[in-house]
Amino acid sequence: MIWEVFRQDEPGGYHTHCGNVHAPDQELALLFAEIQHARRKPTNSLWVVPQEEIASQTDEDDRFGGTTDKTYRWVSAYNVDVEFAQEIEDSDREQRSAAGDSA
Repeated sequence: MIWEVFRQDEPGGYHTHCGNVHAPDQELALLFAEIQHARRKPTNSLWVVPQEEIASQTDEDDRFGGTTDKTYRWVSAYNVDVEFAQEIEDSDREQRSAAGDSA
């Protein structure tokens, strides 16, 4: 049976996948994981999970929405009506002039 191994470097940190081990049961999987993946690196804890128990999802799947167009985040994506922008600028200038401000 194949067991996936997740390792935590220090308390409070994330567990990250570091490989797998072949073992007939959980007890031996933990022992093999400790020998193979925690012997040379400082390790706070190890998790072993049967490989068939892990479900996966990729960014290609529809549940993530595929590739979403997010160009709205960039100013270059907007078409600014130059005539309308000029009208706003002229109105602002008129209001400042009427108020006695110099612009």
